[in-house]
Formats: sequence, C-alpha cells, structure tokens
Amino acid sequence: MVNLVRNENMKIYRRARTWIIVGFMIAMVLFVNIIEWHSDRKQAQGGWQAELQQEIQHRNEVLAKPELSEETRTYNLQRIALINYHLEKNIPTTDGTMWDGIDTSAEMVLVITVFTIIIAGDILAGEFSSGTIKLLLIRPANRLKILIAKYISSLMFGILLLLTLFVVSVAVNGILYGFGDLNLPLVEVTYEGIIIEKNMVLNLWKTYLLNGVSTILYVTMAFMISSAFRSSTMAIAFSIGAMFAGNILLEALHRFDWSRYLLFANTDLTQYLDGRPYQSGMTLSFSIGVLAVYFIVFNLISIFMFTRRDVAA
Repeated sequence: MVNLVRNENMKIYRRARTWIIVGFMIAMVLFVNIIEWHSDRKQAQGGWQAELQQEIQHRNEVLAKPELSEETRTYNLQRIALINYHLEKNIPTTDGTMWDGIDTSAEMVLVITVFTIIIAGDILAGEFSSGTIKLLLIRPANRLKILIAKYISSLMFGILLLLTLFVVSVAVNGILYGFGDLNLPLVEVTYEGIIIEKNMVLNLWKTYLLNGVSTILYVTMAFMISSAFRSSTMAIAFSIGAMFAGNILLEALHRFDWSRYLLFANTDLTQYLDGRPYQSGMTLSFSIGVLAVYFIVFNLISIFMFTRRDVAA
C-alpha cells in the first residue's frame, strides 16, 4: 500500500499542473494579505481605542431606531458589551494585527477545496481517458488497494495545500504587521451573550481544520463521481458546482426542518465556533454524524463502481 501511495504521489507532483496550482495559491495568499495590510494602514487613525469608541457611538445610534428587529438589537447590544470588555481589560482587537490577516487567509480554504477537487476528479478518471488504467490493473495489487491509494494521495495533496496556506499566511502577516501580537487573546461573545477569551493559535487551527472537513467531503464526492462515470470533467464540474450552489439551496430550504440533513448544511463546521448553527437544535456531534453517513456512502459507491465494473478493451 505504501508503494502504491508513493507511486500516486509521484504522478501528482511530476505534473507541471500541480506546481502551477501550488504557486498560484501562494501568489493569492500574498496578494490578498498585502492588499489587506495596505488597507489597514490607510484606516489606522487614532489607535484601536478611538475606533472602538466610534463604533459604540454608531451602534447606539442604530439602537435608537424604533423599527429595529429583535435580532439586530441583540447583536448590537452584544457588540457594545464586547467593545466595553476590550476597553476595560485594555485588550487590543485583532484589527490591524497579524492575526487579522491570518484569519482572512482561512477563508481561502475554499480555494484549496477547488484545487484538490481538480486533482481528485482527474486522478482516477484520467487513467481511463488516457488508457493507462489497463497497465495499472495488471499489477499484483488488487483494485481496492489501487483505489484507496489514489484517494489517500488526493487527500494528502489537500493537506499539503492547507499546511502551505497556514505557513505562508503566518510568515507573510508576521513580516507585514510584525510578530508583536503573538500572545494576543481572541475575545468573543457567545450566542448566549457571554464574553469569553480564547487562545488565538488554537482557535485559528480549529478554524483551518474544521474548514478542511468540507474539503474532505467535496473531494470524496468528486472521487465518487470520477469512479462512477470515469469522467474528470463531470467530476470536477459537478463537485465545484455543488459546492457553490449549496449555500443558495440552503437559503431556499432553511424553513424546512429536514434541510438540516443535507450535506451542505453540515460541511461548514465553523458555525459551531460562532455558536450560530444553520438551524436551532443542530450540534457539532449531529453534523459530524451526518457527514460520516455521506462519507461512508460516497466511498461505498466508489468502491463498488471501481471494483465491479469491467474495463473496456
């Protein structure tokens, strides 16, 4: 199995496309963070305390409006309480620090998902389209081991991009903003209105890893489609389309209780870090359970379609 995985990784990293993807992602991280840093420098006037005082004044003006909804009123009150906590404890916000840029980079996990889907959608279907699948199947290893090796290699590529994103983001933002805020805590208000302090590094890693779960599910979907239809174009297009259309579908189906069982409603596990799930009553364990069912089903379909179907002569 180890030799099969090594062989699949060699196939991935020997292709120029792979290094173009890695280089493009690094370039995107640099571009986004430099633009963010440049914008922060323009907005930085009077220090973080003055900015928070201005925000309190603005939010009090919003609260004075009689037509304000209860949800908006609650949010503004919680935000004011959070700002007062920062001022009383003399804890700077993450705005204008390296952590703000690193947190922004976490949103680029979506880009990692797209790039990994491209690799996963082609790693198996590409063998069929090029005809090299016949050479692969005459090896002593059985089809299941070959399939697992390709799947593991796809996930390893996604992990490589995730680590690259984090390391490059920390290095770039540390250079741009300085490393003076390494010990800065993250202050947040929970859904119940309780103000808590979190470890910044631990929370960011949770964000990166939880975002990575969605990558695994969409990659598994692409791998399943590639195995079933032997078409890299269909696997890549359908998986990326489903990823972007999922949020639109969730908005339309939010009023139905059964929509919580949809894949798209559970892939974003960071909703539990904020304490604001897609529907009330949803928990982290519930979403993990739902995702586990989809994960198993996708892989069972992949295994069945690859191991049972004949390869055309």
